[in-house]
Formats: sequence, C-alpha cells, structure tokens
Amino acid sequence: MTCRRLLLKLPLLSLLPVRAGAAADAFDAVRPGVVLTLPRDHGAHPGFRIEWWYVTGWLERQGAADTGFQLTFFRVRQPAHDANPSRFAPSQILLAHAAVSDASHGRLRHAQKVSRAGFGLASAAANDLDVRIDGWHLVRQAKPERLFARVDGEDFAYALDFTPAQPVLRQGEEGFSRKSADPVHASHYLSWPQLSVSGSLTLAGATAPVRGRAWLDHEWSSALMPADAAGWDWLGLNLDDGGALMVFRMRAVSGGDLWAAATVRDAAGRRAIDAADIAFTVSRTWRSPRTGGRYPVELDIRVGVRVLSIRPLMDDQELDSRASTGAIYWEGAVTAFEHGRRAGRGYLELTGYVAPLKL
Repeated sequence: MTCRRLLLKLPLLSLLPVRAGAAADAFDAVRPGVVLTLPRDHGAHPGFRIEWWYVTGWLERQGAADTGFQLTFFRVRQPAHDANPSRFAPSQILLAHAAVSDASHGRLRHAQKVSRAGFGLASAAANDLDVRIDGWHLVRQAKPERLFARVDGEDFAYALDFTPAQPVLRQGEEGFSRKSADPVHASHYLSWPQLSVSGSLTLAGATAPVRGRAWLDHEWSSALMPADAAGWDWLGLNLDDGGALMVFRMRAVSGGDLWAAATVRDAAGRRAIDAADIAFTVSRTWRSPRTGGRYPVELDIRVGVRVLSIRPLMDDQELDSRASTGAIYWEGAVTAFEHGRRAGRGYLELTGYVAPLKL
C-alpha cells in the first residue's frame, strides 16, 4: 500500500464515534464560561478531537451567472499515537474539501485533500488562522486585516481575498454552543459573517475576476453529537440589510428534533433565539440519483417572528467525501426570501440523510 493510499484510509478510522466519557479522558473538553480570545482562537486547538474552518459564499462574475463556493479545512486528533515518538505518527490529521456550485454545470465541482500534519505537507497554526494542505490554504493577515484562500482542483480553482465588514460573532453562550440538552455535547463556535470577497475564479480552464460576500465558521469540539442524533441541518445567512443569521437543528435517528439554536445579528445587536421559537418546515425534497439520499432542499425556517423561505441555487449540491471524512451530505448555496422578497444569501448544510452521521 502506498503512503498516499494509507493516508486516505486514516481519517475514516479517526472519525468513528466516541462516547462522551471516553472523549473526556482522551481529549480536551468544551466548557461554558471559557473566554475566547482573538486572534489566538482563530488558530488550531490540537487538544480537542475535531476542529474545522468553513468558509462559504456567493461570487458574482460579469456576464455570467452567480456561483457558490465552499472551502473547509478539518483537523482531527488521534490520541492513540500520542506516545509514538516517530515523526511519521499520525497524531494530527488534516483534511480539506472545496467545491463550486455552478448551475450551468448541474452539480458540484468538488475536490478534497488529506494528509497527516508535518513534513511541510500540512499544518494548522495554533496562534492564528493559518491552515494548509499542499498548495491549498486559508490564512489571516493582521494588518490590514484580511483573509486569503487558495484552492486548485481538477476542473476549478479560486484565489479569494476576504475583507471583514463587521466583528466576529460568538455563537451560543459567548462561543459555547450546545448541541443537546446535555451540555457535554457542545462546541466552541465563532462565525465571521458579511466578509467582502474579491479575487478570481477558474472554471473549466477559463479565469474571471469575481466579487461577492462570504461567511466563515470556526468550531472545535470533543463530543459534538449525542448518540441518538442522525445529523443536522445548518444555515448561515448573510442578510441583505447587513445583518447575519445562523440557525441549526440536530435531528434524532428516530425522527424529530433533538435540539435547535439560532443567533441573529441586526441593527439592535446580537441575540440568541430560544429553541421554542425555531421551527423547520420542509416544502420540497430532492433525491440524489447516485446515493438515494433524500434532502430537504427547500425549507421554511421560523426564527423568532421571522419566517424565511430557503431555495437552492440548484438541487444537486451533494458532496461525496468518502475518500476523506467518509461522509456524504448536501452542502450548497441558497437564497432566503421573506414576504416574497429576497432577504439574503448563504449556505445550507444537510447531514445524515444517506446514513446517520458518525462524528
């Protein structure tokens, strides 16, 4: 077996479910009341089991239809290798997914990478945002503050710069985001909405300048999902009025919702929405011809007094990552409407619809 083939198999083992008790013994725990400090907490937290940096957005090109883009870097800790003194021990695994939602193509253009940390192949800095695998990277520059993303796939590439328009948004209880009634299932969770985007996008060999709006999420956890959870539905939305909305629900294997949470930032400031004031109503599903997964690609989501109708840029935005994380899920560009008018654009993530997610 070649080294590369071995690396492709490692993450499938590292993402197997871990009991909360076992996680408490082997990994750092997410706790309420922890003060998150920037820029340090933009960086990696290698003592936690899993971490991801997730940037999504919409891109505009002159003379062409708008497209969506997504880039996610994952870091996974494997404590079974902690005592191994070898530099080849895969104690930290880095993975990356990148995709472009191009309606003219009809389905996602997608690429993925995986590598153990070290040897100049992959790294995740601990003092600030700087994650890299081969030539792919997502990096923060301090002065002037900007972010940079570079991706080169087989039939697409992008080089994007992001300029913040507003401060980082701390989700949940000042960055402590519950995923169930039991607070052991939680993440530390930061969002950076309303990022102004400029750069270039290459599709099928043709490169064009782009501009747009993006959203960055950063989460880290050691016991994210309850044992009876099948997956989650998550929405990050840059509102047209300059505000931001994050809402998610954790779904049970037996059906129904285990937990829901939302955060809204508007002219009045940031506020959390109680689970009782959140509701997801499916208005249309799409069935994948490849996996058979049936995804709720059109949703009406009630958040407080607002009801947003979510519509996809295209139906087929299914992402098959069995070569890296092992998961199959739907992740795509969407538009939100309110009272028949456009209210914002963002990304919707739907997991656990082909098989229960093991994380």
